Amino acid sequence: MRLFVGLQPSDEFRTALSGLQGRLREAGVTGRYLDPSNLHMTLAFIGEWPEEDAPVLPEVERPFSVTLSRPGVFPEAKVLWAGVAPSDALDNLAENVRSRLAESGIPFDPKPFRAHITLARKPFVPAGVILSDIAVPPVSMTVREVCLYRSARGENGMEYTVIGRSAGKGGKNGE
Repeated sequence: MRLFVGLQPSDEFRTALSGLQGRLREAGVTGRYLDPSNLHMTLAFIGEWPEEDAPVLPEVERPFSVTLSRPGVFPEAKVLWAGVAPSDALDNLAENVRSRLAESGIPFDPKPFRAHITLARKPFVPAGVILSDIAVPPVSMTVREVCLYRSARGENGMEYTVIGRSAGKGGKNGE
């Protein structure tokens, strides 16, 4: 089972991200856009790991806000993304998640954390389109919990399902 730890966007944040996808399409930016229901922010990618041995997730000690920022592209990964404004609280949360995984002996992708939400894969940005000129909705969301996701191939590509939530919220991994 492919697993990762991430943040689930609030409804308002997801709507703003979907709107940003629409503005990017209108600007001529093409690619394999993610369905808005699949949008998330990965804190740590685990990969193949048995669900029954899934990690216990750390609680968010103090809720904090993240604010949608500019779009960009990771050329090496062929990913079009939306960023969030720099946040020490978010960086600390990602480090806490990764430390918890390491202490539990659960391997994860060691690439440095770069706060972003993938909007599309294999993007093509036409000449003359400046991503920083595309309007980004002024929206924030409060981070209150961390989610454990399962990644599975579906009819329309990868589908991401929340299978657990921060410890202390009730149920398995808080779900």
